[in-house]
Amino acid sequence: MSINLKNSKSFNRLEKILIIGNGGRENSLAWAIQKNELVKKVYLIPGNAGSARINKCERIKIDINNKNELVEKLHCLNIDLIVIGPEIPLANGLADFLRKKDFKVFGPGKDGAKLEYSKSWAKEFMQDANIPTANFWKVNSLEEAKKIIYSSSLPLVVKADGLASGKGVFIPDSKDECFIAAESIFNGKFGESGNVIVLEEKIQGPEVSVFALCDGERYILLPTAQDHKRLYEKDKGPNTGGMGAYSPAPILTDDYLDKIIKEIIEPTIDELNKKNIDYKGVIYFGLMITESGPKVIEYNCRFGDPECQTIMPLMDQNFVCLLEKCSMGNLTGVEKIDTFDKVSGCVIATSKGYPHEYKTGFPIKIGKIDSSDCQIFDSGTSLSNDGELLTDGGRVLSIVCQDKDFDMVFEKAYKNLKEINFDGIYFRNDIGHQVRRKSSKEN
Repeated sequence: MSINLKNSKSFNRLEKILIIGNGGRENSLAWAIQKNELVKKVYLIPGNAGSARINKCERIKIDINNKNELVEKLHCLNIDLIVIGPEIPLANGLADFLRKKDFKVFGPGKDGAKLEYSKSWAKEFMQDANIPTANFWKVNSLEEAKKIIYSSSLPLVVKADGLASGKGVFIPDSKDECFIAAESIFNGKFGESGNVIVLEEKIQGPEVSVFALCDGERYILLPTAQDHKRLYEKDKGPNTGGMGAYSPAPILTDDYLDKIIKEIIEPTIDELNKKNIDYKGVIYFGLMITESGPKVIEYNCRFGDPECQTIMPLMDQNFVCLLEKCSMGNLTGVEKIDTFDKVSGCVIATSKGYPHEYKTGFPIKIGKIDSSDCQIFDSGTSLSNDGELLTDGGRVLSIVCQDKDFDMVFEKAYKNLKEINFDGIYFRNDIGHQVRRKSSKEN
């Protein structure tokens, strides 16, 4: 990455970094950030059992909703940069509050986070900016939904308007299934997040993820990615928060990425500026490559999970400098990311029953891991009273590997997965099937 630290306005003020969040995304961010020689300490609130295993990292137990205590603690620690990982604190305006207290924050304010926490607002935003997306209906009642569903020529996609941990999207095969999904949302499946639903025409094509680090006006793109949202192999079953991913996405050629930049990314940032939204953070573009061109499926106001775990090992030590520049509105527009000419892949190990009901508290046994260009990022783990690693979430671990091609990446990932065991462990054997030459059966 072509960043000259000597020319950074605050190169000596990146000693102490705070990351808010408790998942694999936050652990991978901490892992990438701690590589910078200027960084002396990375704190995580609250982090998980794997956070403390990362170099320079320390967990802090504090309630981020107790604003006075939080600010007091941050001043005490002399925090130089705050990175907010999850969508909920962003949607609740935590970035706004911390900026008013004169902290440098990477993460959008509440107005920018609306791109994610209100799907209907995001669709109207795209409409205003002439950004290509599927046709949609904002629906406030089940009766209204019923009329639209049964008058449509094809089954529609059903989405809860608000945040639903990646599980609020239904892609039914029939109109009856479509109605049942709408009924479950209006009946409280996702609480207040389902007071409004969005019905969308079903579009076809591969999905890809593009990430732009934005300083309010300028941006820099991270490597592209593709994730696997469905629970079962061959991309079947219910949607999850993500079962694995790989980066970069070969389907996005330079020419196609240029088209996405011109038709989607730059119009998005221009529209944010038109609406006086000073967006300092990452914008996640969930795209579908259709026969008529790229279309936006969704925005996220934070790094995707597991895409973040997949991309972070491709970053060099100056990644944290980009985050700081964004927080200060200081991108020059000429920064570049060197990804070391490697590709990366991630496989998620989950608890039995995920994304529905599952049990936690099972001991995790880790054998001999090939740690060469391989990382294990804890996603949902905790420690017992005697220090034993336990499952503590639906998605438990992210196994991430890098190499010169995807066959080597996933061969290593699945080899390492054989060394990890807990009661009810489940993972897909076909992650990255689009880019692997070898059959998943050979693992």
